[in-house]
Amino acid sequence: MKELLRQVKQYKKDSILAPLYSALEVVMEVIIPFVMAMLIDEGVEKNNMNNILLYGGIMIVLAMVSLFAGMMAGKYAASASTGFACNVREAMYRNIQRFSFSNIDKFSTAGLVTRMTTDVTNVQNAYQMVIRIAVRAPLMLISSMVMCFFVNVNMSLIFLGAIVFLAIVLLIIMLRAMKIFNVAFTKYDDLNASVQENISGIRVVKTYVREDYENEKFKKASGNLYKMFKKAESTLAFNNPVMMLVIYACIMAICWFGAKFIVGGTLKVGELTSLFSYVMGSLMSLMMLSMIFVMLTMSVASIRRISEVLKEEPDLKQPENPITEIKNGDIDFEGVHFRYHKTSEDEVLTNINLHIKSGETIGIIGGTGCGKTSLVNLISRLYDVQEGAVKIGGTDVKDYDMKLLRDKVSVVLQKNVLFSGTILDNLRWGNKDATEEECIEACKSACADEFIERLPDKYNTVIERGGSNVSGGQKQRLCIARALLKKPAVLILDDSTSAVDT
Repeated sequence: MKELLRQVKQYKKDSILAPLYSALEVVMEVIIPFVMAMLIDEGVEKNNMNNILLYGGIMIVLAMVSLFAGMMAGKYAASASTGFACNVREAMYRNIQRFSFSNIDKFSTAGLVTRMTTDVTNVQNAYQMVIRIAVRAPLMLISSMVMCFFVNVNMSLIFLGAIVFLAIVLLIIMLRAMKIFNVAFTKYDDLNASVQENISGIRVVKTYVREDYENEKFKKASGNLYKMFKKAESTLAFNNPVMMLVIYACIMAICWFGAKFIVGGTLKVGELTSLFSYVMGSLMSLMMLSMIFVMLTMSVASIRRISEVLKEEPDLKQPENPITEIKNGDIDFEGVHFRYHKTSEDEVLTNINLHIKSGETIGIIGGTGCGKTSLVNLISRLYDVQEGAVKIGGTDVKDYDMKLLRDKVSVVLQKNVLFSGTILDNLRWGNKDATEEECIEACKSACADEFIERLPDKYNTVIERGGSNVSGGQKQRLCIARALLKKPAVLILDDSTSAVDT
């Protein structure tokens, strides 16, 4: 929760002004029925035009002030909530960029997308309700109850009984709905995972004619979400009928007893009219409070999921006094033991001892899943070893500045990724200051210049997101060229020519 509250930042002023204006709005709305009662009793009943004009004018002024306060409260609440949500998204995104590979392994991609979209929207809506309605509703409820007792104590007892009854019923409904929402919310991840998997692998789906299967899988995930929310909303649907039942019962009781009190001379017509206004305002406030509880219930799960991302600390720590120079490209594995999960008993690499001299070209061969990629990932410190040491230039990789290490150890990963932008933009991921001539030279070394020269815009050709408008082999050549632009001390090609024709 603390991580989220820190994101209010520059919107503290708006977050304070919104409830203050809401409080002013409530005060005006509570005074209006009282003035209306005086208008009826002192003006209409006594045929006193001066009092009618006086109290009527006061009501107009109060209504205008209430309107202004309501508009300002809405404006500041919207500004604070949207700004808060923007800060939360940015904070999450920044922290995700700091994650190591092992941190990323803890969260599914679909889960991170849900947290940054649906979860943040839920928290944004809840925050807006808290600084606006959560202040307005209780204040209106308490103020209306006080004014009811001020107008007529006996009639207020009827109103108090209705409030207690309605509060108990709404609490039961809310508690039941909260349990369902907690379960339903987890179904979003399943739905997002289904969509993401299908879209990212749409070519495979088409190739194997699996559209019907994918449709059924999505239908199942969507159906589960539908069932849970239908159940929750069906429970909440009782709110309105119960509310109307209590309101009409209150009106009937107030009319019945009010008529008797008026005949007995202990209640005035204007006071009875004001009681109706206070009863309606109080019951509606109670209804709003119940909806706030639902929203807060939904947001609690979202807050927890967002906080997990914000509190996640990168597993790889920058050394206190990092070394900023790599002497040479010698690589040494000394008694290395590695597993992806610290609590796992199965090791991916066990007692690895390996020595590679600078300038040597080494090929690591082995069966699928034997740990080749895991081995090379340790060189650039994408993961940390559990035992032993990985050294470059005679120094443990944990002692190097991480940015320096990643610059000097260039890795072309198995999965080749290109980003939306021109070919030059993608190449300059390797070196943002690289000239066009340097980029062309790197492409020649990677044998990528041949197909680039055949393109209409050559090096200014726009690559679509994910590199969808280039072939697998072309993508791999561009990734190799990008890695060469770093001019690294160590170059690692992790099965990066599998799609290149030879």
